[in-house]
Amino acid sequence: MSINNIKNIQHLDTNNFFLLAGPCVVEGEDVCFEIAEKVKSITDKLGIPYIFKASYKKANRSRIDSFTGIGDEKGLEIIAKVGQHFNIPTVTDIHSAEEAAIAATYVDVLQIPAFLCRQTDLLIAAAKTGKHVNIKKGQFLSAESMKFAVDKVRDSGNSNVMLTERGTFLGYQDLVVDYRGIPEMQKNNVPVIMDITHSLQQPNQTSGVTGGKPELIATIAKAAIAVGVDGLFLETHPNPSKAKSDGANMLHLDHFEKLMTDLVKIRTVIKSL
Repeated sequence: MSINNIKNIQHLDTNNFFLLAGPCVVEGEDVCFEIAEKVKSITDKLGIPYIFKASYKKANRSRIDSFTGIGDEKGLEIIAKVGQHFNIPTVTDIHSAEEAAIAATYVDVLQIPAFLCRQTDLLIAAAKTGKHVNIKKGQFLSAESMKFAVDKVRDSGNSNVMLTERGTFLGYQDLVVDYRGIPEMQKNNVPVIMDITHSLQQPNQTSGVTGGKPELIATIAKAAIAVGVDGLFLETHPNPSKAKSDGANMLHLDHFEKLMTDLVKIRTVIKSL
């Protein structure tokens, strides 16, 4: 399973895992370019196919005063500019059927948020754009049940589907990763991605701001590579404590190269077995 037919990614070593990485949300052009430049330089060196990730808006917020974005069009334009400047594919979330065609004119991959993965109209609209569709598994769903989300996209005429594991609710304020779900979702003959940072969220905090356990990022990532995941998703930032969304579970950009180097080493060993 690979993503060879996403534009501008063919020249990289697809025997390696691929990566979706960037800030949680577009905060401005400068931080997006800073992150993309550093991540691309490291992934190029390590032979990791790279897709730049950023949400142009955050629709699922606990509090009305939470940051949601700098404006839809402006956010999408910055994502597209990053992709064009660095010659890399891009991915962003969509939240309604109406957004699919609009976002598809700016990015290469449309991502379906976990809470929306059963929304039939949204999946069909994403499929009909012809773009790759990355569906995040709902925190409330089994890995087996994601077959039906895949079927909705395929039955709408689009075979370019990916699935992402991002943890399962454990009580009200924690998530747990069941690694059995990775090979289970791979039975659908689609690339399966491990969302490292969102799997470490601690949702529904009394403050209305999601918490996290970033000290476990390497643990979640290494285990996913050992299990045989196809791709990784993570959010990174030069200053997570100042990030305007999900800073509590982000990887500091300064720690990115060490983690990727370790993961490539583990991947090499796993592939040799």
